[in-house]
Amino acid sequence: MTITSFAIADLAPSPWKNGGGETREIVCQPAGAGTDAFGWRASIATIARNGAFSIFPGVDRVTVLLRGAGVRLRSTDGLIDHRLDAPLSSFAFAGDVAIEAELLDGACQDFNVMTQRGDWRSRVDVIRHAQMLAAAGQGVLLAIDGDWRAEGATRNFQLSVDHGLWWQGQPRTWSLQPSDEKGALLAVLIDAVDQEARRA
Repeated sequence: MTITSFAIADLAPSPWKNGGGETREIVCQPAGAGTDAFGWRASIATIARNGAFSIFPGVDRVTVLLRGAGVRLRSTDGLIDHRLDAPLSSFAFAGDVAIEAELLDGACQDFNVMTQRGDWRSRVDVIRHAQMLAAAGQGVLLAIDGDWRAEGATRNFQLSVDHGLWWQGQPRTWSLQPSDEKGALLAVLIDAVDQEARRA
């Protein structure tokens, strides 16, 4: 069982897969898999100019607007035209699709989770009140506003703004408690796809 704390400011920036932006990787599983062989991955991206998103064949993606006015996302085939412009709004799409991002009013910061389709699936929620999360074998918690207490079966954590934790190794639940009524926390639960059910 692994539980790792992190602060966004301490995550080293690196270029996007296609070189068109900058990302700060929170976790990539399995460790060291890189951008072409991961099972699941979570990161923070800064979009400072218009341009294309990287292509990730066979990957499902969810992006959440953290800060800034947001972006307009359009696919080159014309099937997607979506404004990601509400604070903490999310958008799910296939990594296979060629997406162009157009900034609406200056740079923005997004949270991203990617999962290998058919092997892993993600659930991304914005938590604003005290809550017990469903059990999941791996996932990420990230405090966006306010201070949070994350109580686990064996360890408790205090999470301030832009701090979080990720875990993997066995299913676990978290009891989440905000310090005040204005808090917001991103909770990502990652589960393996039931291969037997998938084949049925």
